[in-house]
Amino acid sequence: MKNVLVLCTGNSCRSQIAEGYLRSFAGDRASVYSAGVETHGVNPKAIQIMLEGGIDISKHTSNNIDEFKDIPFDFVITVCDNARERCPFFPTMAMKFHYNFPDPAKAVGTEDQVLSEFRHVRQLIKEYCRDFVAQNIAH
Repeated sequence: MKNVLVLCTGNSCRSQIAEGYLRSFAGDRASVYSAGVETHGVNPKAIQIMLEGGIDISKHTSNNIDEFKDIPFDFVITVCDNARERCPFFPTMAMKFHYNFPDPAKAVGTEDQVLSEFRHVRQLIKEYCRDFVAQNIAH
């Protein structure tokens, strides 16, 4: 079984969405964790848009990267540039991957416009996670 860590700035949106999809796609072939270099709590809109897609992340917690320093990760995926810049402080032999997804929490406009941005980012993360599992965990 592979250990996967998804790392973001606040562990509130992008890393939570990615954790949900990676768990769904990898099944019992991976233990998936998410963390932030800070903790901001799980964003309610992230929970809402994931439920729309059939994945419940409402029980996820916002975790600091330091909580996982003793886990031997096989993969660390940073999902924002800030986390990637601060990630070298995380001691690991894991293979590192990076994709700078837009931050849906910074979306502005009407409620519908903000949710539309969350859904757009969710789709980007879903496709990335599907490909990641197919290329790195499925075999």
